[in-house]
Amino acid sequence: MMCRFLKVSRSGYYAFCKRKVSRHWLVDKQLAYRIEKIFTKSRETYGSPRVHAELKRAGIHTSKKRVARLMRERGLKARCSRVYIKMAKLHRFYQSIKNIRKDMPKPTAVNEQWAGDLTYIRQGNRWLYLAVVIDLYSRKVIGWSMNHRKTTAVTMASLHMAFRNRKPQAGLVFHTDRGAEYRAHEVQSLLSKYGVTPSMNRPGHCTDNAEMESFFHTLKGELIKSNHFTSEWDLRDKVAGYVQHFYNRFRLHSSLKYLSPVEYEGRAKEA
Repeated sequence: MMCRFLKVSRSGYYAFCKRKVSRHWLVDKQLAYRIEKIFTKSRETYGSPRVHAELKRAGIHTSKKRVARLMRERGLKARCSRVYIKMAKLHRFYQSIKNIRKDMPKPTAVNEQWAGDLTYIRQGNRWLYLAVVIDLYSRKVIGWSMNHRKTTAVTMASLHMAFRNRKPQAGLVFHTDRGAEYRAHEVQSLLSKYGVTPSMNRPGHCTDNAEMESFFHTLKGELIKSNHFTSEWDLRDKVAGYVQHFYNRFRLHSSLKYLSPVEYEGRAKEA
């Protein structure tokens, strides 16, 4: 009856039932299993380009389109977050610090150019402020701090951590947006103490600090979105785990030829 309804012959149906699965189907099934493992290990943050890069690192050669198709068929979609841009305001107070980084070549080693920024994260009914410092050579997070208040204390703490971790020589350039938390006298005095040259965005050009915008977009999409934090300490613990154990050590960066920041710096030392 079903054969008549579907307008197929009974002999054709029985032949289909006895037919073995194709080699292409078997390879797809095995590949999908590896893709799901990589996707889960990435905390559901990898899209098809990074999954493809991980497969290639494991010696599995396939096309990017095939990886994208298999992920789409299984509903494996990387978590992401929208970017909300707040334009910097123009104040005479900031005019003494120019954007010197825009005319500089890309860094060729660690501790040549750093960048910093501050964002907010909701925990329950309140906001916490997260300040981060990254090394622009490897995109590695080298300092971070969290506080209830958006003050110089949170940016100072992230810088102190960065200086302890890296111990840079004089001549380093530190680039930020035009926030008061970075223009403050205490922060500028700390930079001067270590021989660091400050650099700031041009008025109305938030993309001058694109690497930091990208990091916060990634952090919020991969960790903050769709997660519930039971307490401030729960949030701090998860941010620490994401930054120190996942982002710096394992997360592949397309701008680093699909290496993690730690791997990228390690290969530079070996060269």
